Amino acid sequence: MRRWIVLIVVATTVIAACAGSETGDTDPPPTPTVLATSTAPPPTTVAPTTTVASPNTTLPPTTTTTIPLVPLDELELTWTPVASGFDQPVLVATAPGDPRLHVLDQSGVIWVLDGDTPVRFLDIRDEVTFRGERGLLGLAFHPDYESNDRFFVNYINNSGDTVVAEYTRSSAEAADPSSERVILLVDQPASNHNGGMIDFGPDGFLWIGFGDGGGANDRYRQGQRADTLLGAMVRIDVDGGDPYAVPADNPFVDDSEGAPEVWAIGVRNPWRWSFDGNRIYIGDVGQNEREEISIADVGAAGLNYGWPIMEATACFQRSGCDQTGLVLPVIEYRHSEGCSVTGGYVYRGSEIPELDGHYFYGDYCRGWVRSALIDETGTVIDAIEWSPPQTLPSLTSFGVDSAGELYATTVNGTVWRLDRG
Repeated sequence: MRRWIVLIVVATTVIAACAGSETGDTDPPPTPTVLATSTAPPPTTVAPTTTVASPNTTLPPTTTTTIPLVPLDELELTWTPVASGFDQPVLVATAPGDPRLHVLDQSGVIWVLDGDTPVRFLDIRDEVTFRGERGLLGLAFHPDYESNDRFFVNYINNSGDTVVAEYTRSSAEAADPSSERVILLVDQPASNHNGGMIDFGPDGFLWIGFGDGGGANDRYRQGQRADTLLGAMVRIDVDGGDPYAVPADNPFVDDSEGAPEVWAIGVRNPWRWSFDGNRIYIGDVGQNEREEISIADVGAAGLNYGWPIMEATACFQRSGCDQTGLVLPVIEYRHSEGCSVTGGYVYRGSEIPELDGHYFYGDYCRGWVRSALIDETGTVIDAIEWSPPQTLPSLTSFGVDSAGELYATTVNGTVWRLDRG
């Protein structure tokens, strides 16, 4: 039920475009439907093999058995629908101290899966432009969320620009929509390549991924500039100032040639990326021919991921293709295999221990999901394309729960969980 794949692997420093709805109504959103338990079962147990249920059906009760370790070439996986009926889910996350799943709906709503009925945690649809690649795109909970109730979102406002804002929850069930405090407001010259992912790194700082401003061919010449937040990975300290401070070890703090918030440059559209320990895995959406996953140490400041000099490992510019100092991807694939990479997460759950350390990613168009085990030198040891009973067409994102189990979201409004087949 899987095939081993050959990846182009490039030595590196050790270490999606997201299609959207054209609707923008502000009627009350329909309540999604919970299809299966949305929290991980206890460690060392697993549901028996079942056929994946169709959306909007309730899965039968399951029993548990001791997990046997099996070789990867014998391991069977399946995607179990957990909830459906969202406008367009684009992220699954959990908050510190709260094992419930939070589902980010691109239309502008954050839902909490709590029992049989999802709870509307935050509704900012009046503030959000939901069209094409625009919408509510990122969610990150403060590491001290249990005590300070603070979380952050990334969205495109009604002027078409990126807003990174802080909110606070008013109860366990809901956030206070009036608590918004804008942290960053960044002009977007085009409607695409917004990036959108935000997360707190192991360093305690808030990281933000920005695309190159949109259009095509790095139209706005942002990719190789350090003095703009576009086309860059940004790193700020939301606890050190109002609205934020710049970490002292950011690479351009004392450099007039660069913006102090910038951590790395040369990304085209880092739609989905994630941390695993002290590594960052960046899925950067390509243009003409290639999609890429880059890996770096979180402490490696000032890296240049190459866009638009390079598209993955191939020269994109017809002249001046100087690769000196560029960080090339660890994984790439061509558009004969897919069209838009959806970056994912390293599996650290307990339900499928054979997959520990495997980084999962997928393709928006083809719906396949692959994993790669990558050692400390950036060498791919195992590269597998998994073929459960179904693919995940229009795969928008992945996510993990508090137990490290893996989830995925698709444009048809469904949240899926990776289980044994």
